[in-house]
Amino acid sequence: MYTGYTIITNGYNAVRDISQGNFSLHQTFLDGLMAVNPTVRQYRRVAEIIGQQQTILSEYSRSYNLFVSSGQFTASEIDYISRIYSQLFTQSLQNLQELTMVVTAGQVRMNDAERLKSIDRIYEDMTVKLMFLRGFNKQTTSLQNLRIHEKENQEMLKTIYGL
Repeated sequence: MYTGYTIITNGYNAVRDISQGNFSLHQTFLDGLMAVNPTVRQYRRVAEIIGQQQTILSEYSRSYNLFVSSGQFTASEIDYISRIYSQLFTQSLQNLQELTMVVTAGQVRMNDAERLKSIDRIYEDMTVKLMFLRGFNKQTTSLQNLRIHEKENQEMLKTIYGL
């Protein structure tokens, strides 16, 4: 009977030790997913995303100031332009917050491939936002130039016909 008890106790202890060791392996693995590989942090697209954010900010600020100072847009049009820029800026800041989570240790559990994939997705989204901004600015500038040209034509007609 003692022999049977010893076999069961030893077997139970072996299973317990194996399961605890396995749990330790899983915990180590999961903890490793919270760490960020320095290579991931130095991935070139991280700097490119930050650069895109700076470009978005500077291009929208410069264009907005030009549109306001041109006198070619009504107050409601300026308000619309402002809302477009504000929404674009808010969305780009959300991308930066997500990027920060991806490249900061202890924020999210991801392996290196998942982190790189997230960074690439954020980069693509920021690229789309920057392209949208440039297209919007180009169209708004075209409208501004058209209005300036129309005013010049009206002034020329007034001068020619003495109106």
